[in-house]
Amino acid sequence: MLEARHLRVLRAVAAAGSYSAAARELGCTQPAVSQQMRALEQSVGTPLLYRAGRETRLTEAGEVLARHGATVLAGLTAAEEEVAAIAGLRAGRVRLVSFPSASSTLLPGAVAALRTEHPGTRVSLVEAQPPGSVELLRAGDCDVALAYRYPASSDSSDGAAPDAAGRSAPAAEWDDLVVRPLLTDRLVGLLPEGHPLATGAEVPFAALADESWIAGCPRCRRHLEDVCGAAGFAPRIDFATDDYPAVVGLVGAGLGVAVLPELAVESVRPKGVALVAVTPQVRREVVALTLPDLGRVPAVAATLDHLAVSAAARAGAPSPTARPGRRAAG
Repeated sequence: MLEARHLRVLRAVAAAGSYSAAARELGCTQPAVSQQMRALEQSVGTPLLYRAGRETRLTEAGEVLARHGATVLAGLTAAEEEVAAIAGLRAGRVRLVSFPSASSTLLPGAVAALRTEHPGTRVSLVEAQPPGSVELLRAGDCDVALAYRYPASSDSSDGAAPDAAGRSAPAAEWDDLVVRPLLTDRLVGLLPEGHPLATGAEVPFAALADESWIAGCPRCRRHLEDVCGAAGFAPRIDFATDDYPAVVGLVGAGLGVAVLPELAVESVRPKGVALVAVTPQVRREVVALTLPDLGRVPAVAATLDHLAVSAAARAGAPSPTARPGRRAAG
């Protein structure tokens, strides 16, 4: 098998015209050069060099190997430089998959900071809800997945076994992945303006038992059913959509009530809607996920760091429900 180091020595001998001159060029000894050439000739099974007076010249086979070796070595040099650029974050790519409310709140600042710090890194984004986003990560179709899970048994249908308290066991769902916790996202109640409960300090789920409900994605809908079931009723879900502006529009039109995560409320402009705190308080865990091997790639590690910074900055911002019963401005 040909080795790059042997090809480099062959080209040095051809250019310098002798073993000793090639040794000086390569910064090694003449016996070392001679040994390398013997190993290369044994590998290819034919002489590659011959003496002509005081010069060492290439045989026909040596000329062929030196010509192809130049291409091979140029390719290796280019590969080494490209890998070094990726390792030094002067190049590289990161493929992101995210759920919509994180795409509009957590990602923009993180990606902007990454591009400012490492302008050679390319970032792409597609959207998917968990568990679909996690499946894309495991299939190798992305490098970082933003996902969430609710601390309730409704998530167990996605692969997480509930513990004795009915909460999803974290290790059961993502135990094969690198998990970077970002924040906990509280659910906020959405009521039409003028609703009798819109000005209350807190609204119990049980007080909404007779309302028409607008539900979200399948995972969010299962969780809503679990929370309402724990409050003693089954929600009458007349509308279901994973489009957050549509949820807000339906509530604003007086067609029902809903709960949305604070990230989702932050990503839309509610109109005709009152935001209220709901009890019992429910939060979902928002995380960034990657595969263990990808976690060691510099561009991926930098992306995780910037996502954590973006989430920490948002955690210090005022809550959309800082004032109970606040009516959202149009």
